[in-house]
Amino acid sequence: MALTKRRDTALAKQSFDYAPAPEAVDHVKIADRYGLFIGGKFVEPKSGKHFPTINPATEAVLSHVAEALAADVDRAVEAASRAQQSWGRLSPSRRARYILRISRILQERARELAVVETMDGGKPIKESRDVDIPLAAAHFFYYGGWADKLEWAFPNRSPRPIGVCGQVIPWNFPLLMLAWKIAPALAAGNTVVLKPAETTPLTALLFAEICQQAELPPGVVNIITGAGKTGSLLVQHPDVRKVAFTGSTEVGKLIQRSTAGSGKRLTLELGGKAANVVFDDAPLDQAVEGIVNGIYFNQGHVCCAGSRLLVQESVAGALLEKLRRRVDTLRLGDPLDKNTDIGAINSKAQLEKIEGLVESGREEGAEIYQPPCELPAKGFWFPPTIFTGVSQSHRIAREEIFGPVLSVLTFRTPAEAVEKANNTPYGLSAGVWTEKGSRILWMTQQLRAGVVWANTYNRFDPTSPFGGYKESGFGREGGLHGLIPYLELN
Repeated sequence: MALTKRRDTALAKQSFDYAPAPEAVDHVKIADRYGLFIGGKFVEPKSGKHFPTINPATEAVLSHVAEALAADVDRAVEAASRAQQSWGRLSPSRRARYILRISRILQERARELAVVETMDGGKPIKESRDVDIPLAAAHFFYYGGWADKLEWAFPNRSPRPIGVCGQVIPWNFPLLMLAWKIAPALAAGNTVVLKPAETTPLTALLFAEICQQAELPPGVVNIITGAGKTGSLLVQHPDVRKVAFTGSTEVGKLIQRSTAGSGKRLTLELGGKAANVVFDDAPLDQAVEGIVNGIYFNQGHVCCAGSRLLVQESVAGALLEKLRRRVDTLRLGDPLDKNTDIGAINSKAQLEKIEGLVESGREEGAEIYQPPCELPAKGFWFPPTIFTGVSQSHRIAREEIFGPVLSVLTFRTPAEAVEKANNTPYGLSAGVWTEKGSRILWMTQQLRAGVVWANTYNRFDPTSPFGGYKESGFGREGGLHGLIPYLELN
């Protein structure tokens, strides 16, 4: 009896904290300096300029990356134009082999790519490992399968490639956004000049090495690095026939103005302020997991993040209690630790934007909840945050924060839920939580959003198109729809 009591006392005092489980980095080789990938090889920029890319969790410099200016953009587009003549005429089955080979190499180098993605971007390693890299490989595999079937994909049409495609991608999903853009472009017979975000260029440069490894013909894929000026030069280049951009609504509007009247094809995937709608008959524990995944995945650096939680009044109290308890368990810290749920904010500039919008929420009278959370001394960090008492007029309910910040509003009737959900200039995504199938179907018809998830959130598949309405952009990426912007259909 005494022994049992002592054992119980020892168990009560025992800590059940997670032991550190850091991912190894000794297999990763990041060069001290990277050039531009043009015509199948790395070349020095004519500008002679390089800039540092840093680890947002430690503020350590990872590498120095070339800055492409006008002469470099001209070189890249010229290389893509030369390659287009042969790549566009290559038999579709041979194009498919190259694309499928890239997919296989992505899988073979998955561990290396996941670590670099986490080091350069700040996201938890388990997200890079389990989501970003597998999905990137899956997109190349999927579109490799379409490359020799375009005539069957579009019956009674004559699909032809457009030409040189200029593609600009964001920093929140660097390799995955690259795959979303490059895979369908190559499958359709186009060549590409891609500019990654200046804060997360490393996996794109590793992808350039993969293109060499796959023996992709020189010039089919070109990767140029730089900031906004580089992207603007690429978008406005007269020999670029198709522009694809994922990023902020503000920059998307500038791109749309600059390409107006030029005859260029354009697709835009922009910002969002998604509503995650929970009805009183929803399975609350399941909904809580979906809410957490919807807003805290990748530190909220997700265009389709469920940043507005709309809860039916009768269950708001119970749901919020469960949600606070669940948020208390989230682990913030070293992104390379496999236990980490919340990693580092991508950059100091983004952290300052999040802090400013959160402060506006306090000033406008919303109630803030943040779990006890010790932030590391180095790096850019922000704790998971919940705002209650939010009204439609609050900035935190209207503006895209792009951080781990959730605004909670309530509703009484389905009609009120729809009205509040649609009361936004954005229209990228939404979530619905209810046991009634008829209500799900009714809500999906009423919600003005490109993607509506039912009793889940943030689920993606290469076969499913993704895109938005209103200020969330236009055009679709993924699925058969994702090929259409890259083809002339006569």
